[in-house]
Amino acid sequence: MTSDMSIVGLLLEASMPVQIVMILLIIASLMSWSIIFTKRRLLRRTTGASDDFEASFWSGGDLNTLYRSATRESGGSVGMSSIFESGFREFNRALQQGDINVEKVIEECRRAMRVAQMREVDRLEQSLATLATIGSTSPYVGLFGTVWGIMNAFMGLANVQSATLAVVAPPIAEALIATAMGLFAAIPAVIAYNRYADKVVRLEYRYDGFTEEFSSILQRHARHKKGI
Repeated sequence: MTSDMSIVGLLLEASMPVQIVMILLIIASLMSWSIIFTKRRLLRRTTGASDDFEASFWSGGDLNTLYRSATRESGGSVGMSSIFESGFREFNRALQQGDINVEKVIEECRRAMRVAQMREVDRLEQSLATLATIGSTSPYVGLFGTVWGIMNAFMGLANVQSATLAVVAPPIAEALIATAMGLFAAIPAVIAYNRYADKVVRLEYRYDGFTEEFSSILQRHARHKKGI
């Protein structure tokens, strides 16, 4: 294989539209991998924090102690701890104001936890749409570069007396590289999106379950304080 047929040589000798397509795909791939590694760390940290908090919560410790521990966390509480903090803060506020309507207090606590849960889920889902966009559009962007390159290859053959493999191979190879780069950018993005979206959904189910269970616990506490 000559130097002109090397990958680098084909990229450098490609037509301007194909080079632009390749640059866009390289940028998309770098952006995709950056999101993949960042989201991996975030989901691992959130899942680990939720596991640790859930173990502490169901160990039977004092809720006030657990609340103070959650509020002292550096960087703010995350995951299930954030939902617990929001609900218990609203519960304490209602008690301090002397609100004795149990159903109203629990509804306010549940609303506060739902808001915290939505913030958590939104934080986890951030940038997933970008992964989905890269995964769905990169093959078509690469295909556009391929079509353009093949079109230029056939147009170039019009000025050649005899079309040999040596004449046709470089522009065709240049065009096909655009498709390969499109797939290289798309496949990791699609795999990561599906994997991370599934993890976010599973965490959301855990948050839903905890919100309902904690609401029942707060309801029992409120009834006990009211003397019911």
